[in-house]
Amino acid sequence: MRKHLVTVAIVLTVVTIFVVALMLGAGHGDQGGTDAAAGAAIESSGYRPWFELPFRIPGGEVESGLFAMQAALGGIVLGFVVGKLHERRKGKRA
Repeated sequence: MRKHLVTVAIVLTVVTIFVVALMLGAGHGDQGGTDAAAGAAIESSGYRPWFELPFRIPGGEVESGLFAMQAALGGIVLGFVVGKLHERRKGKRA
C-alpha cells in the first residue's frame, strides 16, 4: 500500500511541476526555434554558400516523417539491445 501512495505522490508532483511551468511560461517571448534564429543571423551577415545542392531539401511533412522514422529505428535498436542484455543476464542465472 505504501508503494502505491509513493507512486501516486511522485506522479502528482511531476504533473504539478509541468502544469505550473506551462502556466508561467505561456505567452512569454517568441516560440521560434534556434534553427530559424541561426538562419536569420547567417543571412543578415551577408554569407554566400560555396555551392548549390543539385537537389531540393525536403521540408515540412517529409522532414517530420524522416525524423519519426529515425526515432522509430533508434527505438527498435535500443529495444533489441536491451532485450539481448536481459536475455543474457537471465541465461547466466539459470
